Amino acid sequence: MNIRLAETTDVEQLIKMRWDFTLEDDVSGKIQDSEYSKFHTECESFLIESLASDEWFIWVVEIEGKIVSHIYTELVQKVPRPGRVTYPFVFMTNVYTVPGYRGTGIGSKLLSTINKWAKEQKYEFIIVWPSDQSVDYYSRNEFEHCKGAMMNTIN
Repeated sequence: MNIRLAETTDVEQLIKMRWDFTLEDDVSGKIQDSEYSKFHTECESFLIESLASDEWFIWVVEIEGKIVSHIYTELVQKVPRPGRVTYPFVFMTNVYTVPGYRGTGIGSKLLSTINKWAKEQKYEFIIVWPSDQSVDYYSRNEFEHCKGAMMNTIN
């Protein structure tokens, strides 16, 4: 098992995993295979730009050349405040493990690596919006519910 940052050579696997991840939750069947080409183009562009940036860090677990788990993290810069050094915080999204590897501890090992990285970099905190099914996973891995955020759903 190799935990590492994604590289451009991983783009095709990451696109397919994102597609599969989305289809798992598409109980309505709204997403059609015919949409894959358009999605592929958009996702490929996003991934290439993200991997070249200093804002996105895409973490993967690789086993025998196959990516079996990933977590996307984005640094969010904060406005400086007088009297203290201002560090960014980490927005975590697209947390996914291939079904055959779930429940093996791989996701927790990946999350532990990210927690350690964030502490070493002195990022202020990591934030994630968990699904109802993933709350226990995050709770087991040093995350706690917070209060204070508000949201305006635009669409």
